[in-house]
Amino acid sequence: MYPTLVLKSGRERSVLNQHAWIYSGAVKELPQNANQGDIIRVTDNKNNLLAYGFYAPKNQIVARLFYFGVKEVDINNTFWRDKILKAYELRKNYLIASNTNAYRLLHAEGDSLPGLIVDVYDHTTSVQVLHKGVELFYQILIDTLLEIGIKHIYLKTKDNSRRLEQINVPQGWATEPFTEDILITENGLKFWVNVEKGQKTGFFLDQRENRDLLKKYSKDKVVLNAFGYTGGFSVYAAAGGAKEVVSADISKDASEMADKNVKLNFAEYENHQTVTEDCFAYLKNMPENYFDILVLDPPAFAKTAQNVPNASRGYKEINMWGFKKVKKGGLVFTFSCSGSVDRDLFRKIVFGAAADVGRNVRIIHQLTQPIDHPINIYHPEGEYLKGLVLYVE
Repeated sequence: MYPTLVLKSGRERSVLNQHAWIYSGAVKELPQNANQGDIIRVTDNKNNLLAYGFYAPKNQIVARLFYFGVKEVDINNTFWRDKILKAYELRKNYLIASNTNAYRLLHAEGDSLPGLIVDVYDHTTSVQVLHKGVELFYQILIDTLLEIGIKHIYLKTKDNSRRLEQINVPQGWATEPFTEDILITENGLKFWVNVEKGQKTGFFLDQRENRDLLKKYSKDKVVLNAFGYTGGFSVYAAAGGAKEVVSADISKDASEMADKNVKLNFAEYENHQTVTEDCFAYLKNMPENYFDILVLDPPAFAKTAQNVPNASRGYKEINMWGFKKVKKGGLVFTFSCSGSVDRDLFRKIVFGAAADVGRNVRIIHQLTQPIDHPINIYHPEGEYLKGLVLYVE
């Protein structure tokens, strides 16, 4: 039997509601002889079994739960393999279009596998391990990915995650090294992806549907893709018939890849410009009334709750400059991917920016992450991507 964590009286409600996190303040009795990443049982104050999870004794979130139920369960290789295959069947049967070969296969708590992200790029996967507990089924993960037809597997875990979570899974290729850029197709458009050097797992798959929405509005428009990374939104704007597209990013490598991706799809398109500059400075200094559409898709400003005040100021600043500079009757696509900034707070920040600038702004779309990034209804924290499309008079 696994070590047992006992909850305080009355603190079992969240577990009964299948919320995937247990905070240290809810704990009556910590499990004995359990270490970081170990599997533990979770019971109520009367020792009734509620769930199983991964243990993290030094964290505020002391357990991340992957199974809920009152019956003891044998957590073996078959248990993990079935979870992975269940997520794969969901994508294969319902979520991924035939003209797309890049998608998220495993989305942590959204697929009841906390601490694990797996993105598919054609026949390659990029794997992020965020919790030591994943080590327990690391080999069955690799075996199952190969079983479903993946040929190349790259393990990409942040140094701070490895340090703080004591993660010891290998870094780098779990298969023979694949040293070339990967050519993917998304909604019929093509992109180069480098899983080793790229941000996150290599490409921002979570903006797929929002990029496609931009395409529908781009005909004959002048579009700025700020914080543009490798040009995802830029390619879609060009595909939609944009008169001109500017991709701005502080990274020279990202700017070069953005230009490469636009040319990959539209060799004759001559109206794409890259700007390698800090995007705050670019937004502040760019001309007024020039851009018809602005895309403001910055990196996560708030990694933790402690960062939220500074992040809020950052989000407000870029939106203020956007509202000041966009053409009359223009659109602003604005996003936050900070999990600690929830949907309501983000809207309040954008409201404050609009009010300070004094322009009439209306919401015409409310955006979120795509269908291969499912949100467990019992774990709303999984809804990390928030977006608004705003009409600015």
